[in-house]
Amino acid sequence: MAVSRTPRAFSSFICQSCRQRLLPSTSTRAFSTTSVKAADTQSQDNDRALAGLGQLSSNLNRRKGFNNAASTTANPTSYTSILDQDAASPESLLSEQHSRNLDASYTEKPHRLHILATKHNTHITFVQPPRPAIQTASSGISRTSASAADQKKTIDVLLSLSAGNLNFRKAGRGSYDAAYQLAAYVLKQIKEKGMLGDVKKLEVVLRGFGAGREAVTKALLGAEGVDVRKRISAVVDATRLKLGGPRSKKPRRLG
Repeated sequence: MAVSRTPRAFSSFICQSCRQRLLPSTSTRAFSTTSVKAADTQSQDNDRALAGLGQLSSNLNRRKGFNNAASTTANPTSYTSILDQDAASPESLLSEQHSRNLDASYTEKPHRLHILATKHNTHITFVQPPRPAIQTASSGISRTSASAADQKKTIDVLLSLSAGNLNFRKAGRGSYDAAYQLAAYVLKQIKEKGMLGDVKKLEVVLRGFGAGREAVTKALLGAEGVDVRKRISAVVDATRLKLGGPRSKKPRRLG
């Protein structure tokens, strides 16, 4: 009966070069670009990442309207010091400086310029966050002469006009020229009535695909919107798109 030999028994019959070929090869990456870094290089990368995080935090605070956001420097040790604090004082992380991203009340609400552009007309509405009438300059109500009812009144809509208010009638209200004249008139009224004093951030909300959409955009980018354009922080498209829902009205066919 033949006795099975272990691989060690055949080791003497394999030459030295074949043994090197039969050894398991080490796993290497074909496209590896990772280089060996020293400990000091890795610490520099960590400091650079923390500095970028600090700069991002200062940019977020500046976008939210904090005046002292510019004085907040990107100090990489500030984040490590927060993490190294004693666990017995968790309220330290809820300070005013570090809880701005957790509390929505810190975020200052912007003014909005709503533009409704349909194929028949163009409507422009300038609104502000709800404020008391005595704190709104364009309301004409002062603290000294305000009655009890006026002191409780809140104002959010500052100006609301359409092409019909400029004596455009019927089909003329949906034209490009009517929308451009309306936008120029609204921007002029906003400036003359002193409404820009309280505007720090302005959001332009577009709705509809009428001719007034392009006309108002041209007016904001032109000479009429010089004072308003630098306060615009966002442009939002609020056009309602129908996905399913009830059956649409039968299209009108002419001819």
